[in-house]
Amino acid sequence: MAASPITAVLVHSPFLGPASLRPLADALAAHGHPAVLLDLRPSVVSAPVHQVLVGAFADAISDEDLAGPVVLIGHSGAGPLLPAFADALEDTVTGLVFVDAGLPTPGRSWRDQVPAELYAQLKAASREGRLPRWQRWFSPDPLVELVADDELRAQIADEAPEVPISFLKEPRPDVEWSGPAGYVLLSKAYEADLAEATALGWPVRRLDSHHLAPATDPDPVAVAVLEVLAELLRAA
Repeated sequence: MAASPITAVLVHSPFLGPASLRPLADALAAHGHPAVLLDLRPSVVSAPVHQVLVGAFADAISDEDLAGPVVLIGHSGAGPLLPAFADALEDTVTGLVFVDAGLPTPGRSWRDQVPAELYAQLKAASREGRLPRWQRWFSPDPLVELVADDELRAQIADEAPEVPISFLKEPRPDVEWSGPAGYVLLSKAYEADLAEATALGWPVRRLDSHHLAPATDPDPVAVAVLEVLAELLRAA
């Protein structure tokens, strides 16, 4: 592990809010690594979402006092945006960790990466140009199964923003990442991303868990993240 504590900047999915990662931030801090968790929801409510989101992220981080090696940890839909976030920061980013997240696809959109049927389903469910809240993409509601704590489940549900459907068609920032990166798998939905990360030679960890484990069972996720970071920082 690095001589000085790692500062972990946690990035929640554009379709969720900070409650989905706050327990993980607390767990990382309990292991001795400062964690910064921003609330990015205000920047995903109007198009062009990517441009506003990346700019808001950089502005918010500029107000933080980051010390030691800085790493970005992205969950779920934040994964493809990590290179753009890293590129926008004044501080040097030492590494990226993808936690049950999509991998970067510079210049391609969310719509390009998913079956046409899924996009059509979400378009049909949208109202006034806005997507339903994330948990309403599915039936039954996944929060009921995945989040046992009533208060936490309500927080996550209430925070999920109604993102403009145009976000799904916007090309992602055309930014490449060539630095150290690693992957932590939590659910079967991201097996293909884990396989790609493994093929790239990244350090990886697989947990027999579920997509919202950073909120409901954060300590094993924190341990896996720190193990991955230890490997990639040694190799850096």
